[in-house]
Amino acid sequence: MDQNILTVENITKSYPGVRALDNVSIDIKRGEVHAIAGENGAGKSTLIKILTGAVLPDSGKINLEGKTYPAFTPHQAIDLGIAAIYQELNLIPYLSVAENVFFGREIRFGPFINSRTMSLQTSSLLAKLGIAMDPDTLVKDLSVAFQQIVEIAKAVSHDLKILIMDEPTASLTVKEVRHMFDLVKNLKEKGVTVIYISHKMSEIFELADRITVLRDGRFIETLRSENTQRRQLVSLMVGKELGETYPEKTAQKGNVLLKVKNICTGDLLKNISFKLEAGEILGFAGLVGAGRTQLARAIFGADKIESGDILIDGKKVFIKNPDQAVKHGIGLIPEDRKLHGILANMSVKENISFSSLKDVSRFRIINSKQENNVTSSFRQKLNIKTPDMNCRVENLSGGNQQKVVLSKWLASHSRILIFDEPTRGVDVAAKQQIYELIANLAEAGTGIILISSETEELIGMADRILVMRAGSITGSFEKGQATQQSILDLAIGD
Repeated sequence: MDQNILTVENITKSYPGVRALDNVSIDIKRGEVHAIAGENGAGKSTLIKILTGAVLPDSGKINLEGKTYPAFTPHQAIDLGIAAIYQELNLIPYLSVAENVFFGREIRFGPFINSRTMSLQTSSLLAKLGIAMDPDTLVKDLSVAFQQIVEIAKAVSHDLKILIMDEPTASLTVKEVRHMFDLVKNLKEKGVTVIYISHKMSEIFELADRITVLRDGRFIETLRSENTQRRQLVSLMVGKELGETYPEKTAQKGNVLLKVKNICTGDLLKNISFKLEAGEILGFAGLVGAGRTQLARAIFGADKIESGDILIDGKKVFIKNPDQAVKHGIGLIPEDRKLHGILANMSVKENISFSSLKDVSRFRIINSKQENNVTSSFRQKLNIKTPDMNCRVENLSGGNQQKVVLSKWLASHSRILIFDEPTRGVDVAAKQQIYELIANLAEAGTGIILISSETEELIGMADRILVMRAGSITGSFEKGQATQQSILDLAIGD
């Protein structure tokens, strides 16, 4: 593992108002798992896009297996054996696994697609990866974990040399994460080089041979993981000492803000009942598909409730759409921020003020000065990294987009806030800020519903934890009672 397979030299890339990469040089060794660590906005995504040919660098060069290139095109990167798996998967849901693996280069028998041969070759690829999967299954019927495996199979089918994995476990359950780790180790044993990007320190230290730290678009240091302390890595990432701890919460729970009685939806939820008190952080655990997100959407009026009741302050309310939920003081920070959380083509300022326009306008005319004051205050409080408040929110990093979504609901003065995977894809410093925000909101009397796939996060933050499985609540834990194993046992069942 001593020979470099890939070297980037003095790579620089600028966008209007920001230098995403500033003279970055990194060497990647053949057959290693090399982690790229850094806060949101550190330059990790830009580096990936340059290596896969999606973005051209302004200057610098790339050396792959002894040959130097000024840049790659997407097709060239694939032909050279470089592939990437992103958080947003690039699959066609209504095609089969085999059809996705061979999409764009289908095997043909004369003018006809040879589906049988593609299925057989896909089965062989999956077997090499140690995966049992029907190649004729439609991708839409697979879990996120198995969809990621399809992406890997697609990459391996191209004579893969370097696989870039961007937050591959963000949407996976504990069991699926272990499976993904085994898959990474399997690829490494076969001589594939893996560039691994994750905000989860435990993953980096378990998988990576070496770790490169980027900060504010600059190369900081490359470390051997076996010689590196967790606190040391975090300090290099943020540029200062920062502990990974959960804030102390001293808020006393108050009156019942929200009561849910026997909620059912047509497709999944079955007789869900619980209460949420003012100042309480109520955690929801469960595997992917357990119904946690569907429950959040039902309470928020995004999904239809077939039967059951919602009571706010003891009074029955009818919430048929999100507008009605907002009027009742309910806010939702959704799991998929790009699809449901942000208005991608609008500015940071417009996104933050969107849910509280009545507070910054009079006679339906927006008071620009007031809007600027409100939105700028949230930029400062949450340390949103943006060139200016008029920057389109789609140009921000994932973590900063999440902060904008948070700001939107904080500005609306919601009394009940539902956080669905609030720290997914968020760096360690932003996590600390989100945890402190949630704790402060609870201190102020806001009722918090916290949905998370990270059991450690729920144990550290929640006053109570409810566990869901197959659309039902299977058990609960008071503060201090739960362990990761006890939560998993209830989530998996017999």
